[in-house]
Amino acid sequence: MRKWTIPFALLLLCLLSLISDQGRNLQANAESDPQNPVDPPKVEEKLGAVPNGLSTDSDVAKREAESISKRSLRSNAQKYEFQAEVSRLMDIIINSLYSNKDIFLRELISNASDALDKIRFLALTDKEVLGEGDNTKLDIQVSYVFNYKLDKQNKILSIRDRGIGMTKEDLIKNLGTIAKSGTSAFVEKMQTSGDLNLIGQFGVGFYSVYLVADYVEVISKHNDDKQHVWESNADGAFAISEDTWNEPLGRGTEIRLHLREEAGEYLEESKLKELVKKYSEFINFPIYLWASKEVDVEVPADEDESSDEEEKPESSEEEEETEKGEDEDAEDKPKTKKVKETTYDWELLNDVKAIWLRNPKEVTDEEYTKFYHSLAKDFGDEKPLAWSHFTAEGDVEFKAVLFVPPKAPHDLYESYYNANKSNLKLYVRRVFISDEFDELLPKYLNFLKGLVDSDTLPLNVSREMLQQHSSLKTIKKKLIRKALDMIRRIADEDPDEAKDKDKNDVEDSSDDEKKGQYAKFWNEFGKSIKLGIIEDAANRNRLAKLLRFESTKSDGKLTSLDQYISRMKSGQKDIFYITGPNKEQLEKSPFLERLKKKGYEVIFFTDPVDEYLMQYLMDYEDKKFQNVSKEGLKLGKDSKDKELKESFKELTKWWKGALASENVDDVKISNRLDNTLVWL
Repeated sequence: MRKWTIPFALLLLCLLSLISDQGRNLQANAESDPQNPVDPPKVEEKLGAVPNGLSTDSDVAKREAESISKRSLRSNAQKYEFQAEVSRLMDIIINSLYSNKDIFLRELISNASDALDKIRFLALTDKEVLGEGDNTKLDIQVSYVFNYKLDKQNKILSIRDRGIGMTKEDLIKNLGTIAKSGTSAFVEKMQTSGDLNLIGQFGVGFYSVYLVADYVEVISKHNDDKQHVWESNADGAFAISEDTWNEPLGRGTEIRLHLREEAGEYLEESKLKELVKKYSEFINFPIYLWASKEVDVEVPADEDESSDEEEKPESSEEEEETEKGEDEDAEDKPKTKKVKETTYDWELLNDVKAIWLRNPKEVTDEEYTKFYHSLAKDFGDEKPLAWSHFTAEGDVEFKAVLFVPPKAPHDLYESYYNANKSNLKLYVRRVFISDEFDELLPKYLNFLKGLVDSDTLPLNVSREMLQQHSSLKTIKKKLIRKALDMIRRIADEDPDEAKDKDKNDVEDSSDDEKKGQYAKFWNEFGKSIKLGIIEDAANRNRLAKLLRFESTKSDGKLTSLDQYISRMKSGQKDIFYITGPNKEQLEKSPFLERLKKKGYEVIFFTDPVDEYLMQYLMDYEDKKFQNVSKEGLKLGKDSKDKELKESFKELTKWWKGALASENVDDVKISNRLDNTLVWL
């Protein structure tokens, strides 16, 4: 009996334990989902360090999978209609004949960067807004990861940031019902030019997602609200619901793009890396891509199949000795080997030092151009007309990069004196503060793009206090000087500007890239220079040197005041000009007849602002300006003028009386007419 008692008891205990475990498992599954018990999905091994990689409730995962497969709005979400302007905008984007879908990624990364800038600025005065743990990492993540599994099968691309996030009201306001100020302008511009590269300049870049996606989810968490999901398939409506199924973001925004069938290339690592390098290399926050890589892994070496002792025949003593020696040799062989294995982890894509912190001599023209495109959100093919990269030292230290864009903004002179249109970004010790500081540049230079990074300005103060800081005046003064020098340099390096200069003073005229550049600048921004002369008395003379215009001797080309003076007749004391609606009409003016016959050059002012300009620009290089259409024109000393007036005195008196009933106030002898007998 003793021989069978112990094993039987052990067997009985094992059976009882197994039954108990199965009961607990069944109970747990029943509590989880009594009708359809499913093991919850877990984080896949060897996928790298994924934040918040927790198991997801199976019922939630099932509902989510159904939503993905249908690509339809959730039934329990609150539905909204897109505002008419937004729907119109989306229709234009989706149905336009476009050749570059790639812009969607740069727009989403740009928006993510803006959100990170906002939370970092708030953290200057309240560090608690950042939270703790992963939330303090201000970065941008691009992946084809959904529920922390590689999800190329469902064609979902994710762009996530830990920025300021959006409340429910923000989602409604920013992504649907209330059109931003730039929406109407962009729609109008798109219909005329069809250039999608302009989208970022109008603040409507988010909608470019529908170039590649037919269903979009925006998951966002703001510190002041719960986590919500915005979703739309671009059919004129969107929905918002409280997010109870996704992993908590902590703070920030994740955008999930359910890609169109033909947009599968945007799930390829090589394509995503290419786009980030092309458009977003100089974003000021780390951009990570969920990427694969091959690594060497140690694994056990293969065992000798013939080593199974049970299958070996009996051996003699000599054979045993031989095998013993072979076993000793085997102990010296490596027991592991290296094999290639594919793993996944976050890969940093933009490990580039900020342009403005580098030595200008080490930065290439291509890098400046790429940085301009990123900074200005101008991704056309044209280079900036000029740039200036410098460091200011002294009582106020700062670094700056300024750019002259190739084209004027569409709304450059709209609400000129009322709108805040600063295009300079202000950084303090590498922290973005604002792009709304009018104090950095005067309004007439608001077409310039660039940034200023100061080590002198205080960091932990409000924008209002910063605007009153005394250092801003010094920064502004230096920026104006550098900006005007940069514009003058465009003219100095333009071979077309050298027609009246010593050829040795100008760079080689074979440089075709610089040929005609100043004329291009003037056609785009000439009015800004004129407004500067009106507004900026301290720099009026320096701005006057930048003026360009056509004249009776310029052969249809632009000329400067310095070039005009170099062609003045001997004894000429004044600079002659005439104002009118256009050059063609002015060329027919009788007021020019005698001046042209005597060889005097006359400037054509055809811009409506020119007459206002001449009220402030009274003289240049000690030469006064004289309007040839006004009374009192003097062409130098002419003793015959008085004699002529005396000889025709009685005739002019008679004509004055005879024409009094025709509302003629006076009749005079003129020395300006030549072929024309009379001018009223």
